Formats: sequence, C-alpha cells, structure tokens
Amino acid sequence: MKVQLLGAAQTVTGSCYVIETGSVRFAVDCGMHQGNAEIEKRNLHTEAYRAQQLDFILLTHAHIDHSGLLPRMAKEGFAGPVYCTEPTRDLLEIMLLDSAHIQEMEAEWASRKMARRGGESVKPLYSAEDAALITKQLRTVRYDTPLEPVPGVRVWYRDAGHILGSSFLEMEVTNAEGITRLVFSGDLGRPKALLMDDPSLPAIQADYLFLESTYGDRNHKDESTSRDELAKAVAYSYSHGEKTIIPAFAVERTQEILYSLFLLYKEGRLPDIPVYVDSPLAIRATEIFRKHRLYLDEEARTHWANGEDPLALPGLKYTPDTKDSQAINERKGPAIVISASGMCNAGRIKHHLRHNLWRPGASIVFVGYQGVGTPGRKIVDGAKSIAMLGDEIAVAAKIFTIGGFSGHAGQQQILDWVRHFARPDLTVFLVHGEEKAQNILAGLLRSEFGLSVTVPRHMEELILAAGKEPLVQMDARLAPKKVNWELLLSDTEGKMTQLRAALSGAQELPWADQMEVKDELLELNKRVMRLLSQL
Repeated sequence: MKVQLLGAAQTVTGSCYVIETGSVRFAVDCGMHQGNAEIEKRNLHTEAYRAQQLDFILLTHAHIDHSGLLPRMAKEGFAGPVYCTEPTRDLLEIMLLDSAHIQEMEAEWASRKMARRGGESVKPLYSAEDAALITKQLRTVRYDTPLEPVPGVRVWYRDAGHILGSSFLEMEVTNAEGITRLVFSGDLGRPKALLMDDPSLPAIQADYLFLESTYGDRNHKDESTSRDELAKAVAYSYSHGEKTIIPAFAVERTQEILYSLFLLYKEGRLPDIPVYVDSPLAIRATEIFRKHRLYLDEEARTHWANGEDPLALPGLKYTPDTKDSQAINERKGPAIVISASGMCNAGRIKHHLRHNLWRPGASIVFVGYQGVGTPGRKIVDGAKSIAMLGDEIAVAAKIFTIGGFSGHAGQQQILDWVRHFARPDLTVFLVHGEEKAQNILAGLLRSEFGLSVTVPRHMEELILAAGKEPLVQMDARLAPKKVNWELLLSDTEGKMTQLRAALSGAQELPWADQMEVKDELLELNKRVMRLLSQL
C-alpha cells in the first residue's frame, strides 16, 4: 500500500493523502494550500492528484484547508463519491460555493490587471459550476457506523471534536499482503472546548497514525482564561471609544466567539455596544450550527432547552450586504466586529484592518492559527506596518493573541489522546504542522511512548505494510527546490550597485522625474524594512 502526501506535510494547509492499494486509489481530504505565494502555487499544479483516477474521497471536515480543492477535482474529471458527515455536507454546500466566487473574483481582478499590461486573461482555480457539481457527489455517513466504499476498505468516522461534524478516520485496508490498520486524525479538537464534544478515541489497534501537529510545540490556556482575555480586549477598545476587530474563520471560530460573548453578557461583563458578524458565509454557517445543534455539546444544548440561543445576544447585528459592511467603518464609537478571513488574507476583514489597525485605542484580537506568510501572522509576529489593500498601514492598535479559542488540540492534549492507544508497534507520521512544532512533538512521542515517528515531506510516498518498516521515497522531480541564498543575495547586491551608479546623474533629471524616482526608492526601502522585520 502506498500513501502520497500531496499537502499538509511540514505545512498546516492543503491536507490531502492519496492511498493506492493495487486495486483502488482514493484520498483522505482534498484541501486548499494557503499561505505565502509559493505555497499557494500548489493549488494550480494538481497534476499529481490525477483526479480522474480517484475512486472516492474521504473527508474529515469542512474547513477549506481540508476541502477547498474538491471543486478543482471535479473540474479535472473526478466523478466518484465524497464521503462526509451530514453537518459537513451542509457546510460544504455554502463554503465551496463561497470559495468559488472568491476564485472567480480574484481571476477577474487579475485579468483586468494583466489586460492593462497587455497580458493574457487569468482563469479561476475553479468556478461556481465546479463547486455545484462536486456538492452533488457528497454522500453522508454517521459517526461510529462502518462504511465500505469498495471491497477491501472499511472506514469508521469518529467525532474529532474540532468543528461541527468533524471526524477522524479509522481504516482497515485488506489486500494480498494482509490487513493494514490506519488512523487519520484530521484536525483533532480540544477537550472541554466550547460547543464541541470531546474527541472520541480510536477503537482499532492501528499500525499507522497520521497525526496532526499544528500546536505540537505549545499548550493552550483554558476557556475561562481565554474568555477573561477577550473581556479585557473589549474593555480596552471600549475605554478608548474604538472598535474591537476579531479576524475569525467563518465556520466554528465565529460561532465560538459568539458563544463566548453570550457568556460574557450573562456574566455582566460585556458593554452595551453593537456586535457585528460581518461575513455572509459566517452568517449562513451559524444557521447550520443551529440546525445541527444535536451535534454540539451538552452545555450548549442545555441553553437551547432552557429557551436561550447561545449564538445570539442583545446588540448582535448581521451584515450580509456590502453596503451594511461599509457602514460599520463609517459609524463612530466602540463596537465588536467579527469578520473573515481568520488569517486576514482575504475577505472583509482586510477593510476593517485598514480602518482600525492604525488606531492606538483599537483592539485587534487573534483567536486562531495564523499561517506562514499571511498578514495575520505578520501582525502577530510584531510587524510595525502591513501592506493592506494598496496602502501601508501602521500597526498601532493593541494586539491580543488568545490561543485558548483554537479548535486544535494543544501539545499536552495531543499526547494525552495518543496515550490511550499508543503501543510499541504503532508508527506515527506527523502531518499538518510546521517543522518546529513537528520536531518538538516528535521528540516527546519518542521519549514518552517509545514510538517510531517520521515527519514526511511534501510529495513524499510512504510504502506501508503491517509489521514492516515503512519505506519513504520521493520522485526527485517533485522534491522542493532549495533556495540558493548566496546567488540570490549576490544578484541583489549587483543590482544595488547598478542602482547607485544610475542615480549618480539623478540631479540632472527634471524635478518632477526626480520626485518620482525618490518615491520609488522610498517604496523599495519600505519593502526591505518589511523583509527585515520578518527575519
């Protein structure tokens, strides 16, 4: 049996693991790559997925970094079923269409830009038609009920406690070499997280565990501490007459923040100010959470049983229309604004940051993971300014980072989960994490449980057979190319020497031309300073 890692290998996005047994070829997840430009290029180069040759796809949950390339697969000829839970299906129906609209809008914007330069038009990654097509291929499954999509493959979906309808997968694959048992953790949730039940435990004795490692290097604060920090962030901006801006993923994180605000209101710790959910997708997703409330934890269900809506509170306003969204920034005075995207790399949140990031009295509250290269990551890492919608915006607002709202298990919670089924013959592959976090977690798994742990790279293939050491191989043509820093810096220094020589005669240029050259040089200096702030 062969498993190829097409994403989320030493990165946190693009989850996709293609499994070949000799008689069947299928994938676990099919996520979009998100982050810096080089990572996002992977979305355009999907030849290795061989969509037409996939028999089916097993989906752990609806987040775009696990599902966002499904329409691309449909576009490239995938015609098989996609298995997921019922809440995941309902979320995908709105999320994939929303993603398709974003792809179409970005392609249209890029095409206009290329046209002004005399270039060719840009095609979207996929269209709304592709998204509609793949939603017709969704097939629902129930937790803890065996699924046999083809002879020789049995799968159990277990509650992962990450978001509404999320799962980890237990799998038995039978072929000529015998039975191989695998567990794919998907995104593992936190015990005692708001809204979600605790993650279930595997029932099979696995040979191989593909384990997420997003927070393999740190632990989270508990929910009450995180709620206290949220209250402090709101109080800070309220005392200065400014807004609290919360970048939040439309699915799960927005609903968790609403629930936290609901609890703060019941505790008398929330000022009487408007609360805006400024994301059409988050608004629709919140209704799906209400529809599937039986999938939520007992505490949340108890509020509904008592006639309360834990996803609502006085002063809550939904702003589905662009005009209503724009009016938020025209309104003076304190307010709480929850908007997507959670990493600040798309959506309406960019406009709210443009209007508030430079205000010393405002609060910017990060409540989720920030991918490498995203604006959110740069702000969290201490950038003094950020390029946003064509402007350079100073970071003067107070920045709050609240890790306790994460939907992912922290380091100790991952270890505690593994502790329940760790055994000497279990081999672990760490996925869905950055190298630093993975290396730390790998060391702990080895020292505490004596497990064999591997951190595979993007595009590597794992040859697996129960009772045998896994064989790791890589097609040299697919291996990530190393950066030749010496050559790159030498080229940059050469160009700077040329620039200095060219500027020696700048005083002879007309004054207006001198000012234009000066502005270009100042912009170049700003870019260098941004680069230095990241290193």
